[in-house]
Amino acid sequence: MRYDLDTRNRALTLLRDGVSNAEVSRRLGIPSGTVAWWLHRDRARNGGLPGAHRSTCHTCHGDPLDRTAYGYLLGLYLGDGHIFQSGKHRVPNLTIACCEDWPGLIDAAEDAVRRVFPHNSPCRVRRVGCTYVKVYSKHLDCHFPQHGPGKKHTRHIQLAPWQREIVDEHPWELIRGLVHSDGCRITNWTTRRGKRYEYPRYFFTNVSDDIRRIYTDALDRVGIAWKETRRGSTPYNISVARRESVQVMDVHVGPKF
Repeated sequence: MRYDLDTRNRALTLLRDGVSNAEVSRRLGIPSGTVAWWLHRDRARNGGLPGAHRSTCHTCHGDPLDRTAYGYLLGLYLGDGHIFQSGKHRVPNLTIACCEDWPGLIDAAEDAVRRVFPHNSPCRVRRVGCTYVKVYSKHLDCHFPQHGPGKKHTRHIQLAPWQREIVDEHPWELIRGLVHSDGCRITNWTTRRGKRYEYPRYFFTNVSDDIRRIYTDALDRVGIAWKETRRGSTPYNISVARRESVQVMDVHVGPKF
């Protein structure tokens, strides 16, 4: 049997005032199953179901954003992250691929995801040689407007004004995230007059010109000397090798662990 809107609203008013399902059913002459269904739908629309919540979004809802954690997560996303929506999931997911040789990196990635998406539950998915740190959210495009079809190096990557503000505030977090995803700290060596000399060096490798420029702009902001190296005629690596710059990088970035 269909009930008019006025009857449904009267029932919901009573239910919201704390009247029991059975009492509403008796007063209005409506089956208790119908009353229970109206209550369920009302709670679902208003986020009142157990465990129900809306996703955090600083753009759509004005929610606070952990800007420090976001700077690091942005670096991870630009390096080894992607946003994907499979056929069996209605909600897209952010996936950060982390090498299993660096368990500390996996922990740091999950911590950043939890801080940026405090109402969503990240998970880890094991793959051969790596672990995916994943989180599902309807607002991933809001957090990462760089998302689009195809690989990142095939499309233009530009930071939104609000992202640039965060990078200006927390350049080291972005640098650390980029190095932890697509970079490394290695020990080079050379020989002079028959003696072997070793020195540390940071490399960042990414085939996207835009992402490399985002990285070097951040290095310039914090006063780090860098050079671009090439693979043949193609720009490929950003190298930080000067002793003073490496020492500063060691303080703020350090090797993966």
